[in-house]
Amino acid sequence: MSDRKYTLGEHGPKIEAFLEKLFRIAGWDLKVELAVGSDPHPEIENPDIVVRFSGRDLELLQENRAEALLALEHLTIEALRIPHDDHSRIRFDIDDMRLMRIEELRANALFAADQVREARRPFRFNTMSSRERRLIHLVLRDQTDIRSESEGMEPRRNVVIYPADMPSSPRPSPPPPPRGRSGDRGGPGGDRRGGPGGPRGGDRGGRGGDRRGGPGGGRGGPGGDRRGGPGGGDRGRRP
Repeated sequence: MSDRKYTLGEHGPKIEAFLEKLFRIAGWDLKVELAVGSDPHPEIENPDIVVRFSGRDLELLQENRAEALLALEHLTIEALRIPHDDHSRIRFDIDDMRLMRIEELRANALFAADQVREARRPFRFNTMSSRERRLIHLVLRDQTDIRSESEGMEPRRNVVIYPADMPSSPRPSPPPPPRGRSGDRGGPGGDRRGGPGGPRGGDRGGRGGDRRGGPGGGRGGPGGDRRGGPGGGDRGRRP
C-alpha cells in the first residue's frame, strides 16, 4: 500500500457530514471521532483514517457481530466513491474491536498454517467477508511451503490453506434447478388416477365396494345377492 491518500483535512468533513445525516434519519444518538490510522501490523492493514463512535445508541452498532457498524462503513465508502482496492484505508471501529479482530485473524492464520505443515492436510476457515479473507491472504503471502485460496460462492465464501504442492479441491457442481412439481403426475405424493395418496377411493364401483352392488354388497340390495332380497334370499322361491 502506498503513502496516505485519504486525509482528515480533505475527507474527514465529508465522512462526518454523511454520518450525521444518517444518524438524524435513523434517530440514533451517536457521536463520531476521526483519527489518523495506526496499526501494529501495517503490512496487513494500515488505514489512513479510523472512525470511532460513542453515544447512547452504541450497542446498536455492536449487535450481530457489528453488522450495523460494517454496513455504515460500507455505505460511507461508497458515498465517498472510494475504489475497491482502497477500502481498507478507511476503518470504522468501536473500542478497538476491529483491531482486535485483525489480531485474532492473524493468529488464526499462523496457527492454521502450522497445522497444514504438520498434518499435510488442507485447513478450511469458516465463512468470512472479502475484507477478512484478504487479511488471511496477506498474513500468509510470504509463506513458501503453503498457500491460501478463497473458495465457494458468496455469501458462503471462505479461505482454504493447502500445502504448496497439493492440488486444490475440486469445485463442487452447482445444485440442480428445483423441480416444478413434487410427486407423481397426479396429486402430491399420489397416483395419477386419484387423489392424494392413492387411487380414486376404491375400485371402479362404489366407494369401497364391488362394482356389482352397493356398499359392501353385490348388485342386489345392500348386503344381499342379486338373486334375492335383502339378506341373501333366493331369486325364484317365495315364502
